[in-house]
Amino acid sequence: MNKVITGKNIVKTFGKGSEKTNALNGVDAEISKGEFVAVMGPSGSGKSTLLFVLSGTDDITEGSVKFNGTELKELRENELADIRREKIGFVFQQPTMLKNLNVLDNIILPAVNNNGKDIKAITQKAKAVMEKTGISGLENRDITEVSGGQLQRAGVCRALINSPEIIFADEPTGALNSKSADEIMSLLTDINKDGTAVLLVTHDAKVAARAGRILFMKDGSVVSELIFNESDIIETKINRIIKHMSSAEI
Repeated sequence: MNKVITGKNIVKTFGKGSEKTNALNGVDAEISKGEFVAVMGPSGSGKSTLLFVLSGTDDITEGSVKFNGTELKELRENELADIRREKIGFVFQQPTMLKNLNVLDNIILPAVNNNGKDIKAITQKAKAVMEKTGISGLENRDITEVSGGQLQRAGVCRALINSPEIIFADEPTGALNSKSADEIMSLLTDINKDGTAVLLVTHDAKVAARAGRILFMKDGSVVSELIFNESDIIETKINRIIKHMSSAEI
């Protein structure tokens, strides 16, 4: 399969001198087009740092990160920003919405920032995505007038507005109740089935079980992985994840 993200021997260092610490220690990670990959591990293991460097939102100290074969560290900042805006979608635990914009305007914002885009077409697409994600009718609501689950759905819509090749999701269900979390994961699963790759960071085995492959991290390194068959049911995946984490002491 073609690789949308290829990371080789990634090192990420924070601090200087005696305060210097490696958040990532020579990590290799690849995400194929249309693949769904989860990253698990204890707090401080480097999960979110890996997501940030693979998405180009943070620099690496050593190694290589390529997006569709293009080395990210060789790009100018405006070129890197174009990739993040046009080719990548982001979903975070707490959606970062602008309080002075309504739900619809928050969703279309990344697309409006693309020069030459047709606002009418963007708005129509946003409404279609809102319909698909179950929040049609909330277009004119302030972000304080919707539930946490609805706001996260709006975040997913915003991530999709530019038809990205990959979505990076950092604990997207961490602030939601179980019902809303299941709904968000069903959305991400459907998006993946439509061909968009997903890289998701989570502590939750039930959430990770939606993926086809799981990377397990510890102390800044990928220490193991699980690969599932398409025929595996969620319960089987959850049991394998829990057993693997226990046996590997992750």
